[in-house]
Amino acid sequence: MKILITGGCGFIGSTVVRRALGEGFAVVNVDAITYAGDPDNIGDLQDSPRYAFEYADVCDAEAMAMIFQRHQPDAVLHLAAESHVDRSIDGPLGFVRTNVTGTATLLEAARAYLDKLPDSRRKTFRFHHVSTDEVYGALGEEGVFDEQSPYAPNSPYSASKAASDMMVRAWGKTYGLPVVITNTSNNYGPFQHPEKLIPTVIVNALEGRPIPLYGRGTQVRDWLYVEDHAGALLRVLTRGRVGETYCIGGEAERSNLELVKIVCAVLDQARPRSWPHADLIRFVSDRPGHDFRYAISNAKIAAELGFRPSVDLETGIARTVRWYLDHEAWWGAIRERGFKGQRLGLKRA
Repeated sequence: MKILITGGCGFIGSTVVRRALGEGFAVVNVDAITYAGDPDNIGDLQDSPRYAFEYADVCDAEAMAMIFQRHQPDAVLHLAAESHVDRSIDGPLGFVRTNVTGTATLLEAARAYLDKLPDSRRKTFRFHHVSTDEVYGALGEEGVFDEQSPYAPNSPYSASKAASDMMVRAWGKTYGLPVVITNTSNNYGPFQHPEKLIPTVIVNALEGRPIPLYGRGTQVRDWLYVEDHAGALLRVLTRGRVGETYCIGGEAERSNLELVKIVCAVLDQARPRSWPHADLIRFVSDRPGHDFRYAISNAKIAAELGFRPSVDLETGIARTVRWYLDHEAWWGAIRERGFKGQRLGLKRA
């Protein structure tokens, strides 16, 4: 099977590319190489005879049509997206462009391509759209999201992903495009951009700078190791039922404060100082519209496809910290390109 993966130079995307090649798939990686995408993320894979790269924007209809025609994929795994909530607060229209218009453009390219395929290939073609649990809004202290939860996005980012989910559903219902959707909890692991919470904690702690924590750190998230997510995505792509949505959770809820303290404790062991790294925690003004809690059920994907996360949070954090310690040149290069760990998402109406 040949999979067209969009956003394959990003955090989750590069992990999926690596996993797909490891499982014997052929991969066409389509990426516009924005600030969050880096060819070095898949640098060790580029010589594979089963790998091809296309530098293109999913909003470019002509480019997407040409890529489908040139590579003749058997499936699409759509990961390309703007994904940082704080950035969406500062620049919402960029999220609408990539996440909504880009998804619709890719759907149209896939539909036109599918119409020309022979029946035997049409029956096995899949368009898998990767989304987030944030489309469901916020939970209180009890309960979990599942595939039947109503959409109630609260940030420009989650609203743009909710809109893209609806586009995919509409193309499936209206045009018969064989689609599947996954909504996942917070990912973490190697190659995550330093703007995200866990890399921010690691990098700031290593440099002895304050570790910012929104509000009082009481917001709760469910954490999923990115390698587990990659495996789940390929399982849904190849075995999921057409027209269905699958939630993918990490079964690892922690408050932000608890999570940061876990990271700091690992750093205390790996890079000991004369004082605990948790002393660097500083509470800062909260993000506008910050959702209190996300948690998501794995019941459906476990029952139908046999997926459960294999990496517990403490093991995953230890692996992640070790990766950042061993790859200072990687995140240092991002800092040199202009990202200094500055606070984003402070704009208010």
